[in-house]
Amino acid sequence: MVNSLLAHDLLWGMTPEQLPADAPVWVIDSLSAGQPVVVRRAVSAPGHIAVGVRGRLREQRFATLMPVDGIQRRVKPEDLCQVSINRDLPAVRALNQLRPMLDDCGWVWGVSGSAGFELASGFAALHEGSDLDLILRTPQALGRSEAQALLTVLEAADCQVDIQLQTPFGAVALREWAGSARRVLLKNASEACLVIDPWHPQEQAA
Repeated sequence: MVNSLLAHDLLWGMTPEQLPADAPVWVIDSLSAGQPVVVRRAVSAPGHIAVGVRGRLREQRFATLMPVDGIQRRVKPEDLCQVSINRDLPAVRALNQLRPMLDDCGWVWGVSGSAGFELASGFAALHEGSDLDLILRTPQALGRSEAQALLTVLEAADCQVDIQLQTPFGAVALREWAGSARRVLLKNASEACLVIDPWHPQEQAA
């Protein structure tokens, strides 16, 4: 299963007993409450997956490893596209505004970040100042002009919207790819590097 798990997937099944001895109390409390962990983009030991635990506060993020055989449930960002919550918050309004466009964009998309966490788990994670984090699965190249057009649509949303383009070689921020910089930051499990083309990083000029 470990090969099929992707960054931003939410996993249930990790227990406080699987945490390192120095884990903060809030981390133990989060897992004890039944909250999921989120898959991180990092190299992990055999039989484990790199995950992060969320706390109530923005700065409460704890990186650890989860045994793969302990996974009881998995929710992917794209599983949350049509899930709704009845909360009058900018991020929720933005998601409702953008959903028809995203459904018609031709790419597989999903909800990550605080919105994805709340949609999947039911635990309140959004607040008035929350951004909306989305992912777009882009196995084929998304042109820079297309990225700029998409960014223009996002600017009209009720809150800041950040989209990660998930290429076969890692993730790149839509805002960067839509910008004017020749090189953009591509992140994968082992490194982050500046590339000219996130879909063909091996062909970049030296």
